[in-house]
Amino acid sequence: MNSNNTMSTNKEIKTNKVISPADETVVDMAIPATGVDVATIVPEVVGHDEVAVQNKFTPGRRMRGDTGRRGPQGPGQNNRGPRSNRNEPRERVKPEFDSKIIDIRRVTRVVTGGRRYSFSVAVVAGDHKGRVGVGLGKGGDTALSVDKATREAKKNLIRVALSPQMTIPHAVEGKYSSAMIKIFPAKGSGVVAGSSARAVIELAGIKDVCAKFISGSKNRLNNAKATIEALKKLNKVSRKVLNSKVAVGK
Repeated sequence: MNSNNTMSTNKEIKTNKVISPADETVVDMAIPATGVDVATIVPEVVGHDEVAVQNKFTPGRRMRGDTGRRGPQGPGQNNRGPRSNRNEPRERVKPEFDSKIIDIRRVTRVVTGGRRYSFSVAVVAGDHKGRVGVGLGKGGDTALSVDKATREAKKNLIRVALSPQMTIPHAVEGKYSSAMIKIFPAKGSGVVAGSSARAVIELAGIKDVCAKFISGSKNRLNNAKATIEALKKLNKVSRKVLNSKVAVGK
């Protein structure tokens, strides 16, 4: 073999032994590890002699450094095709209902052998377009409790009768358990409310109202449900009609 074909180092040289079919002599051929498939030595007949010639290649074991069969190399490319750009901003779908946790409590239950702890979560859900609801969920984990409360709030949705200006047409009062609230319109003042009543009013999308708790209850769940009871009593009538009725009554 010519010396030009064996310019690699000794570590890269591999020796293949080929047995000539004529006289069964062993011919040592040095094949450099050039990154191509293993060559098959095919004897070539020249006159009466057989000379081992490296003139054909057959598919064989891929050697180290072989890049002939690989796909396009480079940033963002591999054998499976182009890779999606991870830096592209993903469009997030806005949920239909927004939710807010108004109360979360850890509940202890005494059983044989010790105590068992669970969580009680109260959630208000609304779409800012006149629909709002309150739900209560209990579970051994806070995440599970929040999911239960959110589903319960969506089941208990009410539609609030609002004016075209997204405010209430008249004053109303509501009572639930020991909680009592009064809600009345206040033009140009925004939402003036406290405790859980503010969460209910904002998630319902109501504007320019004022809420006042008549009772001294500090229970956030009862206050929220009292607000819901007050909003249920709203009638979709204009303020002019109410003022005319009051004037006629006088």
